[in-house]
Amino acid sequence: MSKNIVAFSNVLVFLFSTSYATPGIGTFYTTYTPSACYGGKQEGVFIAAASNQLWDNGRVCGKMFRVKCTGARNAVPHPCTGKSVTVRIVDHCPNGCASTIDLSREAFAQIANPVTGIINIDYTP
Repeated sequence: MSKNIVAFSNVLVFLFSTSYATPGIGTFYTTYTPSACYGGKQEGVFIAAASNQLWDNGRVCGKMFRVKCTGARNAVPHPCTGKSVTVRIVDHCPNGCASTIDLSREAFAQIANPVTGIINIDYTP
């Protein structure tokens, strides 16, 4: 009986986590300070900048997002690693930013080949 409950719980967690993922576009950047949220304070390397779509006048600063590559946006074949990464929003991606979430290079490399430069993603807060 307890194995059935654990299996059912795992199914619910899977359905819950995938049903609320939002599609977007991911890119990466390499200069992490100064940032719009924390100025000159270094906040590690698993960080990201939020586009205007997510920025909400800076209310997104410090929030964590789980990001997963879902496919290519250019001619680079099979860019995704199959992994996901959790990042903290520390910056604002400037107007004209090509992505929804601009990941640090280290975070991008966890989920996709950096040669790709731009990918389709799913993200969850």
